[in-house]
Amino acid sequence: MTALMNHDEFRTALENAIKGKSANKSPFSIAWASGKLSRDHLSRWAENHYNYVGPFADYLGYVYGRMPAEFQEAKDFLLANMYEEEIGGDRHTDLLIRFAEACGTTSARVKNPDNMSPTTRALQSWCYCVAMREDPIVAVAGLVVGLESQVPSIYRRQTPTLREKYGFTDEEVEFFDLHIVSDEIHGERGYQIVLEHANTVELQQRCLKICEVGAEMRLLYTTALYRDYVQHELPLTDLDMAA
Repeated sequence: MTALMNHDEFRTALENAIKGKSANKSPFSIAWASGKLSRDHLSRWAENHYNYVGPFADYLGYVYGRMPAEFQEAKDFLLANMYEEEIGGDRHTDLLIRFAEACGTTSARVKNPDNMSPTTRALQSWCYCVAMREDPIVAVAGLVVGLESQVPSIYRRQTPTLREKYGFTDEEVEFFDLHIVSDEIHGERGYQIVLEHANTVELQQRCLKICEVGAEMRLLYTTALYRDYVQHELPLTDLDMAA
């Protein structure tokens, strides 16, 4: 039987569960970072991404409602995260729509769920399922560690390209700048909650598995964006997949 890991061992295991599955490795992300996507491609990303991250406060709300009352710091984190997403300044989805409109699509198209791909719908459904059915600590591991903690590393590669190669303004890319900072904080808080409260062998193993699955889901979602919207115009042979 696997032994209970101390915090350092468990932290390393959580990081390793995600390692090698980063969405940065998808052809869509590589094409983006190298400036090979069109604004039309970026529009399709925004339309899909809205339907994935738009309900993020809803996902966290389901976890918050089921989090044990004695885990007050975890409940406070979830509530603060929801507040930042929805009313703590500019609503994050409004910033995403601003970027989408700068790419050439419309708010109406972004908000229309018919414009997300089947793979995006699957990711959204997985997030709802995790939020509503998993142990709350396991859900934090999946949604915050497995998904949200990846965001800064992804956007740090993509955001400079948006300015330098596509010519977007600081206002138009505020969505990305904001999440580079906020999701680094959220990801670390998620790690700390999981490290503290996954205090049995079973919980640790479930958290490791859901982090792995969450990373795989995001990689699958991002790869599907290339397959569904880009590959007929930009074949894999035109990408430096070693990037």
